[in-house]
Amino acid sequence: MALAENAKVLPIGTQVVALTPGQGSKGEEVCPKGSVGVVIGLGKISGNVHHVRLTDGSVLTFPREALAVRKHFQRDSAQRGRKSEAQPNLKNYVIYRCIVGSRAFGLDVESSDYDRRGIFLPPADLQWSIFGLPEQIEDHETQECYWEIEKFLLLALKANPNILECLYTPSVELATPVAQELLSMRDIFLSQLIYQPTTAT
Repeated sequence: MALAENAKVLPIGTQVVALTPGQGSKGEEVCPKGSVGVVIGLGKISGNVHHVRLTDGSVLTFPREALAVRKHFQRDSAQRGRKSEAQPNLKNYVIYRCIVGSRAFGLDVESSDYDRRGIFLPPADLQWSIFGLPEQIEDHETQECYWEIEKFLLLALKANPNILECLYTPSVELATPVAQELLSMRDIFLSQLIYQPTTAT
């Protein structure tokens, strides 16, 4: 983040991330670096001082340079994370994998690709991470695409044709118990496509 951006006073209500540990009235550390909160006020003497309510309800004071706007922090962290080998492989959290397209319905030829689609469901610590999660992961080399489960459900309720194909393909390679429960409810998603509400005349 540029120095000019750091110098700006943050509006009340801005969600922020602490870039330094928070300190109490006696200088003791009371919250770790990376704590998340919301700006609730500014210092009366200097607008550079921000009062922040943390997620545990406590209120601490930080200088502006010790705060990052949460959405900017997430964006920048995600960009750094994509370059880091330490980031988790989200393919390890795939709960549903299927084949779609010509290979799924016997319309393939020898040169046809295997197009795999599905759903991934990361554990809670990744879901709640300030780094955020992508809505989908793609591997163009292997012709794979997996949607994060919330994104998948939203598209299903809108009767997205790509999602409906995933739900009704006869070629399922992996379906965990969670995915099997989802498949048992697929007629609900199809009804979004068939049902057309009538209006009174």
